[in-house]
Amino acid sequence: MRKLMMSTIVAVILASLSCEPGLAADLKAGKAIYDKACKSCHGADGTPNLAVQKALKVQMWDLKSKEVQSRSDADLRKVDVEGEGKMKPVSGITGAAVDDLLAYVRSLGK
Repeated sequence: MRKLMMSTIVAVILASLSCEPGLAADLKAGKAIYDKACKSCHGADGTPNLAVQKALKVQMWDLKSKEVQSRSDADLRKVDVEGEGKMKPVSGITGAAVDDLLAYVRSLGK
């Protein structure tokens, strides 16, 4: 009985982990969103476009940097959806697309 209970608990924990946002994120879809909406300012590899940075008179972080990569997923999702400072929200992304973009940005730091 105890063994059955323990295996049931493990199964429930594993099932709940598989429902965690971002685990099923699609990097290819995230890259497509990034290329369309982010690349012109943040560069192909996450390095800020210096001309855009100078024109907007803002400090843009390298998306590969410790400062960006150490931010929580919730914080980065909020930046994508609501914008931050002079950065406008990423247009037209919701739900799974936000997770896809986040997964791609995370992949830049690896």
